[in-house]
Amino acid sequence: MHLVALKRFSRTALFSVYLLSFFYTLHVALPVYVNSTFLATLVPENLVGTIYTAGSVLTIIALMLVPRMLKVVGDYYTTLSFIILEIICLLGIALSRSPAFIIGLFLVSTVLVWLISFDLDLIVEGYSKNADTGKVRGLYLTSANIAWVIAPALSVVLIAGDVYWRMYLAAAALFVPSLFIFALRLEHFKDPLYRTIHFRAGLAAIWKHKDIRYIFLAGFLLSFFFTLMVVYTPIYLYKHIGFGWSELGFIFSIMLLPFLLLESWLGRVADKFIGEKELLVAGFIIMALATGAMSFVTMPSFATWAGLLFLTRVGAAMVEIMTETYFFKKIEAGDAQIVSFQRTSRHVAGILGPLVGAVLISMFSIQYLFVALGIVMLLGIPIGLALKDTR
Repeated sequence: MHLVALKRFSRTALFSVYLLSFFYTLHVALPVYVNSTFLATLVPENLVGTIYTAGSVLTIIALMLVPRMLKVVGDYYTTLSFIILEIICLLGIALSRSPAFIIGLFLVSTVLVWLISFDLDLIVEGYSKNADTGKVRGLYLTSANIAWVIAPALSVVLIAGDVYWRMYLAAAALFVPSLFIFALRLEHFKDPLYRTIHFRAGLAAIWKHKDIRYIFLAGFLLSFFFTLMVVYTPIYLYKHIGFGWSELGFIFSIMLLPFLLLESWLGRVADKFIGEKELLVAGFIIMALATGAMSFVTMPSFATWAGLLFLTRVGAAMVEIMTETYFFKKIEAGDAQIVSFQRTSRHVAGILGPLVGAVLISMFSIQYLFVALGIVMLLGIPIGLALKDTR
């Protein structure tokens, strides 16, 4: 009976989206934790954050423009074009030897990654019913999180000898299945009515809606956390603690397990039992304590760092699925501009995160960046408590 149901589900468009999400995330996750150290071979270490900031600025501009493109061209052809361009960018990064050209392609790839994610969000929302939003988005995130867990361990083989170009070549190859899945299985996606909202009016509407405003702020804190951790944790563990990539790949895979193990289950719990508020607050507390503790561990112990980073992502997984579920219960599939604002908040964090990190490590040791980040995560507690629960 289960096999019949699984076979029937495998023919649905939603299954295709989950499969596409896996390959999309695998191609993103493969180089994500080596990007900062790779860029540090092209520019001085203190300029790495500037490149990330530039990518976030460009992404914000693109996210403001993409709803108009969707309205004219449609999600199918828009996303298909973005996928093709992303593969070309990754091949260029792998094959080029010009630092300026590589950095330019890295910035374009950064924008494309987020635009594709934005388009996929709209497709998933189009196939979701409000009562099942937590389940649908939980499974969507789970399909992606399988890739997040696999990718760092796979990177151990690819980056042997600090040969970075192989990572980007493999990322391009792994994204090719997404192109065929999208082209062949999602061509019949029916675009919702993309509501055009002027930026100022849309921002005002969001800000006066208390629950949307607070879930935006929660998402911003989570994005701020991810930005700082992705940029500075690999550099800190590799250059300052003394881990090699053969160890870091497995540490990062263990670190990311909570996203795979918890999010789908927590999405169902939020739908059926207690709502999102309590789990959101608990997630911020765990994030704050575990991240702050990173500043006080200086020994290169595999088990200690794997366990500590695992705890940071237990909290982050709780916050991520609760913010996603709550937000998408409050909007409709055609609210492309609203989704754009929500995604834009991530890139405001992407601008501020590297800059704040650069200022802090210029004033203090990079070691104390993490206790400062833990303190910032405590702001999520009053934000979460201010939400009106959906149950």
